Amino acid sequence: MTDSRLPATLKLPAPAKLNRMLHIIGRRADGYHELQTLFQFVDLSDSITLTSRQDSKLQLDNALDGVADDDNLALRAARLLKSRVPAAAGCGAGIHIDKHLPQGGGLGGGSSNAATVLVGLNSLWQLGLSPAKLTALGLTLGADVPVFVKGHSAWAEGVGEKLTPVTLDIPWFVIVHPGVSVSTPGVFGDPQLTRHTPRISMARALQGGATAWRNDCEAVVKAQYPPIARALSFLARFAPVRLTGTGACVFAAFEGTPRGRQEAGRVARMAGQYGAVWIAQGRNVSPLHDAPGGQTPPVNAGSSFGV
Repeated sequence: MTDSRLPATLKLPAPAKLNRMLHIIGRRADGYHELQTLFQFVDLSDSITLTSRQDSKLQLDNALDGVADDDNLALRAARLLKSRVPAAAGCGAGIHIDKHLPQGGGLGGGSSNAATVLVGLNSLWQLGLSPAKLTALGLTLGADVPVFVKGHSAWAEGVGEKLTPVTLDIPWFVIVHPGVSVSTPGVFGDPQLTRHTPRISMARALQGGATAWRNDCEAVVKAQYPPIARALSFLARFAPVRLTGTGACVFAAFEGTPRGRQEAGRVARMAGQYGAVWIAQGRNVSPLHDAPGGQTPPVNAGSSFGV
């Protein structure tokens, strides 16, 4: 149970991620695809408010459009924590999500919401769970949850859950959501999808640098969703451009300087005809772990890449 002397409410960010690169290197016997990818956070996020309850109930205070409460990853994360951790059995919480990230956009919004709830309730309920324990719980909710729990840019393998922290450059990004909903099963089930990109080492990927990175899903997604193809084509006129995850969001990277920010703003103003537009800067440490009540796990930043 929480100590009544501590704050009863936490307001925490649930940040977006980008896949700076994404290779598909094989398909496992269980049907899942083996990946190699680089995750990086950006300073764009949902906001989650967690409020302790004395009646030990878990309550989602606002529903998300098109998402049943039982399918909401934030509520599922709270229920998982309560069911798996004896010290949480008598704890309750209200969960309020201010949604700013597009659902199904490839920015990891649902997974990030789940991770923020795990980290936040661990603090609010004074459970004292280690980052490793929270990460293991998060993995049962989805392959992208662990990177948000660990909170550092990472080289990822497996289905995206085997993480090695890295330090990447921190460009300004113009992110465009072209207003379509991408079917991830439809992308991974497409016979034209590249599934056998040769495996590379993390060091080789980082040495190759951003101009050599790609997303193996991009060709299939462009063929299936013309609005995404048009947004990619437009952004490519100004800077290196890529799809994140299976989309629908695409992003262009500009120098992480005042001049780069100015250029990103100029392009963003023109990009509105292709969908919703955001300007965000890369982050190597998740904004969640900079927030009061957020968790700051010890991390070895490992290999690095810079412009």
